[in-house]
Amino acid sequence: MSFLNDAPWQSNVLVGEWRAGGAGDAPVIEPATGQELARSGRASVGDVARAAEVAVAAQREWAALPFTARAAILRRAGQIFLEEAEEISDWIVRESGGIGPKAGLEIHVASEECFEAAALASHPTGEILRSEMPRLSFSRRVPAGVVGVIAPFNFPLILSIRSVAPALALGNAVILKPDPRTAVCGGVALARVFQEAGVPAGVLSMLPGGADVGEALVTDPHVRVIAFTGSTAAGRSVGALAGQHLKRVHLELGGNSALIVMDDVDLEKAVSVGAFGSFMHQGQICMTTGRHIVDAKIANDYASLLAEHANHAPVGDPTSGQVALGPLIDAKQRDRVHSMVTDTVAAGATLLAGGTYEELFYRPTVLSNVPTTSPAYCEEVFGPVAPVVSYSSLDEAVALASASPYGLSLGILSRDGLRALEMASRIPTGAIHINDQTVGDEAVIPFGGTGSSGNGSRMGGLANLDAYTETQWVTAQSELPIYPF
Repeated sequence: MSFLNDAPWQSNVLVGEWRAGGAGDAPVIEPATGQELARSGRASVGDVARAAEVAVAAQREWAALPFTARAAILRRAGQIFLEEAEEISDWIVRESGGIGPKAGLEIHVASEECFEAAALASHPTGEILRSEMPRLSFSRRVPAGVVGVIAPFNFPLILSIRSVAPALALGNAVILKPDPRTAVCGGVALARVFQEAGVPAGVLSMLPGGADVGEALVTDPHVRVIAFTGSTAAGRSVGALAGQHLKRVHLELGGNSALIVMDDVDLEKAVSVGAFGSFMHQGQICMTTGRHIVDAKIANDYASLLAEHANHAPVGDPTSGQVALGPLIDAKQRDRVHSMVTDTVAAGATLLAGGTYEELFYRPTVLSNVPTTSPAYCEEVFGPVAPVVSYSSLDEAVALASASPYGLSLGILSRDGLRALEMASRIPTGAIHINDQTVGDEAVIPFGGTGSSGNGSRMGGLANLDAYTETQWVTAQSELPIYPF
């Protein structure tokens, strides 16, 4: 028996126990081959209501446990991810189309998220406050209650666990809605890990489903906090709906991150950094390097060398051998990427590499002389596309990098790290990486973007304390006061 298949998850959802979903089931498709790997359950709006009712009761008992008990379960979950890494990694490769090292990264981060969350359980819960009155006055953190987590397909394990683990550790119940395209590695895997670790029934529900399920999760009165990772368009809808229902919402949305390359860099190393930033996981990452802003003195050489890297990068089925890029998630995404590339070339850009595909395998693509009004430059592509533009002064580089509604991540490559840091202070963004590309996240750091990339650094590290707890003010005194009534 395998770790995942040792439970009746196929064609089922998790609400207290594995049971048939109200919307039936659907095939789990391997994008590299089109093969059906399994069938996963599909939740309905009614399943959300049931899960929320179950969660309310289960959460009280879960929060009442000693913090040491919750911490021990989170530590055990982190260990299970490592123990079952081979099978979970295989599902990440086959279901999400990621290459082996990408799957290994997800497992590593998932375990670290659990270990870091375990430490949150023992964090001080409040502070003693001063008061004008002769009384004890203090604040304390209490669990928010029921947390809804809506996660995407691209890094399905990481982008689920980074909210699920801290929310659980802080005494909340969680309803997880993974993307239906990655229901197993982004949903079932987490549910099985936490079941094995000892999370009580009802504390964690897992409901793959469509937009109607997400809307029901946001509007259910029992769900007090929403953690959403996804597109900016969907995030705006989630944020508006959460606002109508007076709910706290944490939005980690799209990006079009800039990589500024100064003329003093080691060109070969800089191109390698830039290629990784644009082509990792086929560019299907919110932090992907979407704009290469390169000093005019080296821009042509940079673009040519980047095209060589793209032309030599092997693309194929990640289960078949050593490849650098796997498939895009589905035909809709492939067609969107290709349309943005062809429209950008039609607008005047030069195609130096790529721009072609076979089935869902899109070649890494390099565009030079890119108009800054073209789709592949000013929009989030979510594909393996590297647009290159040049600048003539540092002020122009700052203006180019800043001229975007997105503000998720920024990379600056230069031998003069202090000059790069000074430049970065002029560009609005949630993350800054000096002498590295734009993709990076760790369990210990607060993460989030500005503008169209989200509503700030609301998740990760100690930011999770604010994300998943409420602050109460408490006073106590030994005698009843005397009032003039």
